[in-house]
Amino acid sequence: MMAFVAATMARRGLLRPGPPVRVLRQFGALRRWGFGLAGELRQAAARDPDRIAVVDDERSVTYRELLERSVRIARALPVGPGDRVGILRRNSAAMIETIAGVAQTGADPVLINTGLSAEQIIGIAADQHLRMIICDDEFPGDLPAARLEAMLVASSADDMEPTARRGGDREPPARRRGADLEPPARRGGAGDLEPSARHHGGGVEPTAHRRGGGDLEPPARPGRTIVLTSGTTGLPKGARRPTPTGFGPLCSIIDRIPLHAGARVMIAAPLFHTWGFAGLQIALALRATIVLRRRFEPATCLAAAADCTALIAVPVMLQQILEVPGTLPRLSVVAVSGSALPGGLATRFMDRFGDVLYNLYGSTEASWAAIATPAELRLAPQTAGRPPRGTAMAVLDDSGRAVPPGTTGHLFVGNEMLFEGYTNGAAAALEGGLLGTGDLGYIDDDGLVFVAGRSDDMIVSGGENIFPSEVEDLLAALPAVREVAVVGVADPQYGQRLAAYIALNPGFALDRDEVREHVRQHRARYCVPRDIIFVPSLPRNATGKILKRDLPG
Repeated sequence: MMAFVAATMARRGLLRPGPPVRVLRQFGALRRWGFGLAGELRQAAARDPDRIAVVDDERSVTYRELLERSVRIARALPVGPGDRVGILRRNSAAMIETIAGVAQTGADPVLINTGLSAEQIIGIAADQHLRMIICDDEFPGDLPAARLEAMLVASSADDMEPTARRGGDREPPARRRGADLEPPARRGGAGDLEPSARHHGGGVEPTAHRRGGGDLEPPARPGRTIVLTSGTTGLPKGARRPTPTGFGPLCSIIDRIPLHAGARVMIAAPLFHTWGFAGLQIALALRATIVLRRRFEPATCLAAAADCTALIAVPVMLQQILEVPGTLPRLSVVAVSGSALPGGLATRFMDRFGDVLYNLYGSTEASWAAIATPAELRLAPQTAGRPPRGTAMAVLDDSGRAVPPGTTGHLFVGNEMLFEGYTNGAAAALEGGLLGTGDLGYIDDDGLVFVAGRSDDMIVSGGENIFPSEVEDLLAALPAVREVAVVGVADPQYGQRLAAYIALNPGFALDRDEVREHVRQHRARYCVPRDIIFVPSLPRNATGKILKRDLPG
């Protein structure tokens, strides 16, 4: 493995010679702070302090400035190891500074989906026992601050001063223990926030790693980022992300996705999303220049990515990019993850922008399972690719036994970045040290992985097992279809039947009989949707997943 890591780092430009003092500081930062977000930011600032780190809607900052601002935030926050801090911010330099600042205190950053409702955020605040929520200015007006007690810390989108504005003379937030709320130590207004103090028990005491006026010392307990699952039902669960112990996880990804040191990378995927956050970690490790926009708009994304060499996105963003004119002449990598590639999307995108598309199949819990390269997507547009180095995959039957190649079963994955568990104590399915992805699929004779769909999405109609995603992919390839969702609905005769929800491309027409005949010609008769509903668009969450519960009845 060491030889693989060294060879990959050399190929991707991470072993290029540099000023000896800076190189020593770089590896010293990793030794002291580890390979989490705080350590990766510090190693980048040590090696390339004057390189532009982030370009967002309002400003650009160097790695030196990014680190300095994160340290100011760390000094300002009255939190420490064992605390959890919610972060409700859109893609921006300020969000990166905040995540890194919280992590440097030893507290756990909890990344909150900006598309959640106020009620959901209230539920997350209670479920995750948040000490406070740091948010962009746009959110306090939408959130019932009184119900969030004193947790809401509004911060300017372009700056966060050490005396974080709290919207009045609010107290620091109460520390939640079980069902009780412990009264916070009174600090008066925002100007009384002391960078060297945190709430501890019933009083305030200095934290050792922030004493004095020099640089921060690493906390006794490193902060662990908590990513909320992006499921489409219920309250999102918190998944504790592990901290890498070395260069292995990075090299597993950049071996298959050719991202290079010093690249200019646009991260269009939300940073609160597993894939967006992974892209941020990779970009910091590569000392890349990160391009961010607070909101995704396809035309704006094309313009911002025009001088980038890589784009990190979710599949629905590619669909929307294809609907606007423009080119991306410098892009050598477009890496997507977060949901399945709709039928035909990979081929259409590469026909227009070149063979630059990489698809990572993974989850919040499993990190990654497989990566498909452009060549593999040309060969089999629906493939999830192959497991990268250091990752094991297995296809198991209902009894936990391995099935032959080409046989559909439950997909299990193992790598060194499997999540450390849900914050609510819920367990995940494990077999022989491998984590269940919740998907059904198979591995063919050539080692390519194919995902049939979620195990709980499969329906049984008249005794036949049907994967709705198979019909979705078939219909998505029709020129008239912009997007499609196929779901199972109750049927008094067959138990369940398929219903197809279809949004058409502008200027195209399609009738129900044409849809049924197309499926009948290419699939078994029991795959033909009985119900076909044309809709203007499909409901999606902030990461592009279709909210099937919100489809019209």
